[in-house]
Amino acid sequence: MIDETVEEIQEMQTHSSSVVAVNATRALEDLLDREFATVEEYVRALERNGTVLRRANPSHASLQNAVREVVSDVSDADVESVDAAKERTQKTIDTVISRVESGKRLAAENAVEHLEDGATLLTHDYSSTVLEAIEQAVEDGKSFEVYVTEARPRYIGRKTARALAEIDAVDTTLITDSAHGVYLEECDRVVVGMDCIVDETLYNRVGTFPIAATASQLDVPVTVLGSASKIVTEGFVFENEYRTGSEVMPEPADGFAVENPAYDATPTSLLEGVITDEGHHEF
Repeated sequence: MIDETVEEIQEMQTHSSSVVAVNATRALEDLLDREFATVEEYVRALERNGTVLRRANPSHASLQNAVREVVSDVSDADVESVDAAKERTQKTIDTVISRVESGKRLAAENAVEHLEDGATLLTHDYSSTVLEAIEQAVEDGKSFEVYVTEARPRYIGRKTARALAEIDAVDTTLITDSAHGVYLEECDRVVVGMDCIVDETLYNRVGTFPIAATASQLDVPVTVLGSASKIVTEGFVFENEYRTGSEVMPEPADGFAVENPAYDATPTSLLEGVITDEGHHEF
């Protein structure tokens, strides 16, 4: 299960950072079914596999923090048996996952009042928190028109568009990333998720920065949704992920290089605010 989860993270089969964090943390349960002679042997295995999971995507702050918390809690505990160590591991996993999932749910709930009925929104990439916020707003009787960027080169936005298309009160339009400047003039708000916010920088799927910059020029507010656990003040240095160039151009590059960064950096000065499980914070 751990190896499969690492492969899924590396291949970006799951795109929401919250889901990635939950899946990575849950993968540690695989160790609970294995036999270990001593507590020390078990803890070494937990630390080793935790490192493997975290290395699968160093850019995911929520993944890093979730897995690190489980490993640290068990490693620092003074347990007397392997069974006790496993029991503590399971308890910590459940606590961490519950916090991640509740944080996402509460952030979506807090966002509903900021999504005006009849508004035209633009969103980028795929965010389970953004989707949940729109779904909850619709349940409250609101309706929206939503422009969704494709989020090239893996076209992750298409997944968002398909999900929104299933909601009757949402009129969904898929656009290319570079077309955001054409449609932002029609929009009342940009709503995006986040990988993390470190200091005064939002790190999110590449393409977020130009959307935020254009929105700022056109006086369209940009609101970020996500768990407060993704706002990092210390102990984490963001590492961008540079994916294979074949995602951009499948045929060989002859005489030129192909760069494919997964994330970009948006100054928080371009954002209206961030809505988390702890409420709405204006920048």
